[in-house]
Amino acid sequence: MQNAQIIIRRQTQQDAAALARILGDMDVLPNLMQLPYTSEEVWKARLAEPARPGSNDISLVAERGGQVVGSAGLFSPGLQVRRRHVSALGISVAREAQTQGVGSALMQALCDYADRWAQILRIELTVFADNTQAVALYQRFGFEHEGRHRGYALRDGVYTDVFSMARLHPAPPLIR
Repeated sequence: MQNAQIIIRRQTQQDAAALARILGDMDVLPNLMQLPYTSEEVWKARLAEPARPGSNDISLVAERGGQVVGSAGLFSPGLQVRRRHVSALGISVAREAQTQGVGSALMQALCDYADRWAQILRIELTVFADNTQAVALYQRFGFEHEGRHRGYALRDGVYTDVFSMARLHPAPPLIR
């Protein structure tokens, strides 16, 4: 199964059960900024929310062998005019699909969208400082460390540090 082709597509409401399964997995959840006890109903409601008018937001899933094995998205910081060029990145990969190219496929799709279609100059993220696999993935896609936030988030009863990382568009568009 791990050699099956990875297909990247937009999330739909039909992905709610898969997202609840992946993001509720106690081997995946601790590295996310999500809360435990998610459900299919919670994800159906989230997926039913319409995109804000003029938003660059995009939510994708990775499928392998007909099963959703990852999700990722870019999310704008809101209506702040002076930060329209920025998006925040979130990503999750199912436990059974980690280190098999799913994260890379999702990252490639998001970076392509940001660079070629959405006028995004800067992609930001936070990552738990001890999540070395994720840090390495982000670095492969041009993300750089910008700082360490001490005691940033509560994870399993412990305040934990995160790294702030960002990637600037490698070749901002020109007028021809």
